[in-house]
Amino acid sequence: MDFSQVLRERRASRRLSQLEVASRAGTTQRHLSFIESGRSVPGRNMVVRLAESLELPLRERNELLLAAGFAPVYAESPLEGPVLAPVRAAIGHILRGHLPYPAVVVDRKGQLVDANSAFGVITEGAAAELVGPGANVYRLALHPDGVAPRILNLAEWARHVVARLGGLPELRAELAGYVPELDSGEGQLGFAVPLRLRSSYGELRLMTTVTTFATAVDVTLAELKLEAFLPADAATAQALAAAAAAAGDQAPGNM
Repeated sequence: MDFSQVLRERRASRRLSQLEVASRAGTTQRHLSFIESGRSVPGRNMVVRLAESLELPLRERNELLLAAGFAPVYAESPLEGPVLAPVRAAIGHILRGHLPYPAVVVDRKGQLVDANSAFGVITEGAAAELVGPGANVYRLALHPDGVAPRILNLAEWARHVVARLGGLPELRAELAGYVPELDSGEGQLGFAVPLRLRSSYGELRLMTTVTTFATAVDVTLAELKLEAFLPADAATAQALAAAAAAAGDQAPGNM
């Protein structure tokens, strides 16, 4: 990769001017212009500062360093390795603490890393090959053999899911084929789209929140996302509590 070109592309994709990036990085617009034109070769510290100024994900920061001829700064440790053992323990604690509500942890491609037992309410009836560690949760959500047949507002919810897959073009193209037509008269709620789901405990109305490990300095950890499902009404909260009681699951604080 040509460093100057990569740097220009990253800056342009974030719609930042040279002056804005230079100011954040503690340099001058003229110096940044020389770097982007290839007339000046930045040192390692400058590349790191530029990557931070662009707020690049850690993986892309490493790529920028490699393009400039430097070794990556941020480690990429295997999730099952000893380095991230405390992280695995923390993730398990968070997932259990979210009971009786469903919660999952996925990697950058949407593959399931871990889930709490309440997630079974979401996946009930789905084909076995779409469920479990390593399965893609976005495919699970929209595949005809997955959760899709039980989603009451599938067209609206599907567009909400597909809109989040800008960095996964192949998966986005696949899942777009499962998205039904949306009636032009239906309201567009953007990020506030609730999930309306049929279940053996009645209709569930769920909101979702996504949490990332913002202060991570390991690529693997930085790319994990915790997606938590929350009840949008009292009936859903009661249904999820009943499902947890039937399964013998309780949040740690209620044990």
